Amino acid sequence: MTDLTGKRALVTGGTTGIGFATAKEFLARGAKVIISGNNPETIAKAKAELGGDVIALKADSASVTEQQQLAEQVKAHFGEIDIAFINAGISDWRPIEAFTEDAFDRQFDINVKGPFFLIQALIPVFANPASVIMNASIFAHTGTPRSSVYSATKAAMLSFTKTMTSELLPRGVRFNAISCAAVDTPLFDKLGIPDAYREQVTKDVIATIPAGRYGRPEEVAKAVTYLASDDAVWTVGTEIVLDGGRLING
Repeated sequence: MTDLTGKRALVTGGTTGIGFATAKEFLARGAKVIISGNNPETIAKAKAELGGDVIALKADSASVTEQQQLAEQVKAHFGEIDIAFINAGISDWRPIEAFTEDAFDRQFDINVKGPFFLIQALIPVFANPASVIMNASIFAHTGTPRSSVYSATKAAMLSFTKTMTSELLPRGVRFNAISCAAVDTPLFDKLGIPDAYREQVTKDVIATIPAGRYGRPEEVAKAVTYLASDDAVWTVGTEIVLDGGRLING
């Protein structure tokens, strides 16, 4: 069993879905955990479910200022951190011609800009050694229709995984990524799919996955936990794909 006893961890977007499942897994493995989110209701609910030892902080991933403040709060609580799971993000799928400048900017602000400046602000907070895990996506590797902006943001996360490792590994900070296919999380509820079409969309998505189902947040959390642990010290600047075989189909 992977041991995180004594490790200090930050999970952004840690109030629901993959982030919440990962925070729960980290706690079970002995880590001290800070979660961040942007919705006061889900923050309070997650803190109540995870227990009193979890520190839950509000921070908008789209705001550079709030991400910098989050790094300051992390330092105030923990001094240093051993693990950061950069997980907060949104998914906005629409045809190219339907994108507005605001929608484009919002997705890049939350998925790319905020995480970049959070990591920048955390550089003096990282312990030596430390592990950073980026939540990317298999859609960085595919040409899936309607995903042009989302896929580009996730490709940026994969690029960061390599470039940030090159720059920060001499300081003891290694970066890796997870890239998932469809995972059963509240993210799908935020896509605005009408209820009348939701069942058909689910069938269409599952038809692309050889394993025949969505992934589960708990399954992803186990992979993140491995990358966060000392068991993965030789895993550097790469990604673990968790897709039920989705990329087999291109």
